[in-house]
Amino acid sequence: MTDKAIMLAAPSSGSGKTLVTCGLLQVLKNRGLKTVSFKCGPDYIDPMFHKHVIGIESANIDIFFAGNIISRKLFVENSKDSDIAVVEGVMGYYDGLSASSFEASSYDVSRTIGIPTILIVNAKGQSISSLAVLKGFSEFRDDSNIKGVIFNNMSPHVYEAIKERAEELTGLKPLGYLPNVKELTFESRHLGLIKPDEIRNLSEKLNNLANIMEQTIDIQGMLKIAELYESPETNSIDIVKFTENPKIAVARDEAFCFYYKDNLNILKKMGAQIQEFSPVHDDKLPEGTEGLILGGGYPELYADKLFGNQSMTKSIRTALSNGMPCLAECGGFMYLHEEMEDLEGKTYKALGIIPGKAYKTDKLGRFGYIQMSAKEDSLFMKKGETIKGHEFHYFDSESCGEAFKATKPITGKSWECMNIKNNIMAGFPHLYYYSKPDIAERFLRQALDYRRQFTRKVKET
Repeated sequence: MTDKAIMLAAPSSGSGKTLVTCGLLQVLKNRGLKTVSFKCGPDYIDPMFHKHVIGIESANIDIFFAGNIISRKLFVENSKDSDIAVVEGVMGYYDGLSASSFEASSYDVSRTIGIPTILIVNAKGQSISSLAVLKGFSEFRDDSNIKGVIFNNMSPHVYEAIKERAEELTGLKPLGYLPNVKELTFESRHLGLIKPDEIRNLSEKLNNLANIMEQTIDIQGMLKIAELYESPETNSIDIVKFTENPKIAVARDEAFCFYYKDNLNILKKMGAQIQEFSPVHDDKLPEGTEGLILGGGYPELYADKLFGNQSMTKSIRTALSNGMPCLAECGGFMYLHEEMEDLEGKTYKALGIIPGKAYKTDKLGRFGYIQMSAKEDSLFMKKGETIKGHEFHYFDSESCGEAFKATKPITGKSWECMNIKNNIMAGFPHLYYYSKPDIAERFLRQALDYRRQFTRKVKET
């Protein structure tokens, strides 16, 4: 396990957390340190940027999804054999499940796991006023765990003028600044930042950012703060293991790219063989596939290629019709419809598994964390069992489903969701398997049942 960890958080979204995090990851990589990374909360895209830098999957830390104990265990597990763990915060440092709650905030993660925090203060249009922001955040809670500050969008002469005052007024030693470098900003689209593979010369830009940070930020000071982390004592997580090693195909390409690292890891721990494939580019499902996972992503941007790939749609349609188990979320759920609109509103004939159309809307729908309760027994969940998830989508469906009741924490607002059709469970919510490991276990059992069914048919013929 690592003996160094650090969190980069901020007073609000848009302060430069992802930029500074990726720059630091690049610095550490260039220095030869074996680094792992994490993202607080349910975000998918920021971890893609982390992976682009360090070359390995970034994990999410989410107190709502996993609770305190499992979160600690997963952090230790995902940090093993590394020199340092870097955690990117979410939203504002104290912002949690609701407007009045700390729960599941970056602060909650920091205090639960014991990760020292460096606050990134966006100083655009400010000088000494930025110190009021820093002082307020560091003293807002006695256990804020804020140990240092980096000023983003600050000029060299302003930093030189206020750095001594910063320590005098806040008790925190400033760790440097990042000037406004326009060519290093990341653009956004309707689900957040655009993906790393869509940014031209990203690796070159990140190395330029790392070079700037080496000159303007006290990297050694950051590493000293990272040494304040003390790894919590934890036991391993008990997981059912299958010796038969069911083969699970996971859609992974430019259209389907939203996966929680820990969801795939729990399947691997249970014995699954994970094989990734591309619904956009491949002709058919991988040979010997016994279960299918269609994650979220941007099918609306690649609808022409997706539905023009008739051999793949036929392969998936045939497999599901023959009883292959399938978990489909958000974009994967949209892909399974009879019809699906693209981002321009053009309608395509889709796979025909889910009735009706998936269509574009003008606003974010059913956004946020949910706890889902099964309304009836199925192959995936028993009546009354619950699993946690998250919704974030600008598309909607004529068949959102009614197999589960989804309830928002704090407010209690609820609605029906998810389609369960024998071997298929599909809907807009992104599920977190560690909140109900039974769902992963039952999915793999169905995959093994499918194997036995397929083997029996082969023998009969």
